[in-house]
Amino acid sequence: MREIAWISLFFAGILETGWALGLRYTEGFTKLGPSLVTLAVMAGSVYLLSRSLATLPLGTAYAVWTGIGAVGVVIAGIVLFGESRSVIRLLCILLIVSGIVGLRIFSDA
Repeated sequence: MREIAWISLFFAGILETGWALGLRYTEGFTKLGPSLVTLAVMAGSVYLLSRSLATLPLGTAYAVWTGIGAVGVVIAGIVLFGESRSVIRLLCILLIVSGIVGLRIFSDA
């Protein structure tokens, strides 16, 4: 059950990346298609997060969820939108990834 919770949390974080990217295309939720897709992905992300909370501690799950989303959006920004690839920026992302891995390894759940 614990591993399923972590897998659900991982996919919740991936979906968080998706809806954060989707916000760029909704134009303030004025475009119907992108808005509906973004809202559906949001709902899926929150649903999977809530499922993982049945097993994992709230603080751990929330930190991992937002961390995966943040890292995913930064990587997508670099790949899709030509955002900065500066060494210091990449090192900061590595710190977030290290925190996510640390929470996974040292979680009591």
